[in-house]
Amino acid sequence: MEKEVVMNAPNQEMEETNRSLMRREKGEKAKKFTALTFVWIMLIVMYLPIMYLILFSFTDADVIGEWQGFNFDCYATLFNSNNANAKDIWGATWNTAWVAIVASTLSTVLGTAGAIGMHFLGKKLKAVFNFANEIPIVNAEIVMALSLCILFGLLGLPKNAFSLIVGHMVLTIPFVVINVQPKLEQMDPSLYEAAMDLGASRSGALFKVMVPDIMPGIFSGFMISMTLSLDDYVITEFTKPSEGSDFQTISTYVQSTLSRSTPPIQIRSFTTIIFVLIVLVMIGYTIVNNRKAKKI
Repeated sequence: MEKEVVMNAPNQEMEETNRSLMRREKGEKAKKFTALTFVWIMLIVMYLPIMYLILFSFTDADVIGEWQGFNFDCYATLFNSNNANAKDIWGATWNTAWVAIVASTLSTVLGTAGAIGMHFLGKKLKAVFNFANEIPIVNAEIVMALSLCILFGLLGLPKNAFSLIVGHMVLTIPFVVINVQPKLEQMDPSLYEAAMDLGASRSGALFKVMVPDIMPGIFSGFMISMTLSLDDYVITEFTKPSEGSDFQTISTYVQSTLSRSTPPIQIRSFTTIIFVLIVLVMIGYTIVNNRKAKKI
């Protein structure tokens, strides 16, 4: 009897171990199923409206939801120079592009200079400036827009291209700073000091050693600034030229057309083109990164 009890004990332990493993596997499968279900729900919620918009860019119905046959009229009229809506769309596109380029370039220069200056501060003062830089990032955009309007009013400055660019810079400079700072922390400080010891001036060491070393962060900050500027509506609406001007960016133009009973059909083809271009850029970027990873 004692021998049977001793022999059965290991079997019971193995059975309990197998049961615990099975329960763990079931738990893992349930977690994976829940995660995949959540991901698919989020993808459907995000992309189904876009697919719906793309579908109705291939019909000339005035109202989305009323199919009037497959055609390319939305695209044809978008590239028709005699169409008033097409002129407005491409005019808004040009305004959006030049404002984003100018504001992002200036923001990148000032943000990079600010990040470098903060990098050489003491710990306490650096912490204060970092905190001040993070406030605009988490602050409500409407607060910044209203503050800028009040500031321009107190200074007696009209709303024009200058006010618009300043507004976009206020929005984007903090993002440049937080993108450049990690590269400054990763930089080897001995390189800058070595350049100084070898006879380089401070400006020479800055532009020939430090700036090339942190260039990935600078480029990343510039691209984020461009993205924020191209997509901004609130600050643009509050700071764009207003009196006697029909100045529009893509965001303000789309918003103004939505207030109409029937937005122009060219909006559907225009937004579809933007979406396709972004997808192609992302695919190309992914392919390039994968090839670089394989070479490494």
